[in-house]
Amino acid sequence: MRILLITLLSLIAFAGNSILCRIALGQGLIDAASFTSIRLFSGAITLFILYALFHKNKQTASKGSWLGAVYLFIYAVTFSYAYISLETAIGALVLFSSVQFSMFAYTFFSGTKIYPIEWFGALIAFIGFSYLVLPDISSPSLIGFVLMVISGMAWAGYTLVGKKSSNPLADTAFNFMRTLPFITLLSLITLNSITASTTGVLLAVIAGSVTSGIGYAIWYFALKHLTSVQAAVSQLSVPIIAGIGGFLFLSEPISERLAISGAIILIGILLVVLSKKPLKS
Repeated sequence: MRILLITLLSLIAFAGNSILCRIALGQGLIDAASFTSIRLFSGAITLFILYALFHKNKQTASKGSWLGAVYLFIYAVTFSYAYISLETAIGALVLFSSVQFSMFAYTFFSGTKIYPIEWFGALIAFIGFSYLVLPDISSPSLIGFVLMVISGMAWAGYTLVGKKSSNPLADTAFNFMRTLPFITLLSLITLNSITASTTGVLLAVIAGSVTSGIGYAIWYFALKHLTSVQAAVSQLSVPIIAGIGGFLFLSEPISERLAISGAIILIGILLVVLSKKPLKS
């Protein structure tokens, strides 16, 4: 039960991160490069403060990896630029479809057995996910579509790297810190096109410190207790969580379609989670 709650908390962070990003970029409050740079920099600072507090006088061999940092940076920058030209619904569909297919492909080709009930559960969850977003989708921007596919693949890679983490907080902190050379280069390249309001910067800081930095550390902890298939399918619940968050904090109505798709997705996730073995507590 504890791992289920931790997984849910990390998925809530993902939903909050998407909402903050879409508000900032969709309303033109900040440019994509600045949002990405501030987001990753804020995450690095926050995580290293937490790392210093919780690892005082302790030595750890876990210090992330350059591969994890590359995946993290590619995910963050392509995610930001993709949402400039993609609608919320198509962006969510492309991102989480890419994540799921990438992780299923890795699991399949790595020789890990995928049980029939897991395939069935994943299919059920994806049907529910598609039922939620497809009616609101128009023809997507090709550039935005490609960027979001890359973002999903990078996030899948970051997730798979995280399954090997022995110290989630340390690994996440050092992964964020290793993105600093990349965001410095990005900032220099886009120096002449910077546009940022106070609100946009604040949203980027919150996204980096809370929903990205702390949220990703929690996700790395949860990954130690999830199979790759469970990790992939569980992320399809993020749009549902975002819808509930909109109802609670923004007074947005919960539509009949959201309720139905949410039930279908949860059924699919339960089939996958319970198919092989219960989560470790």
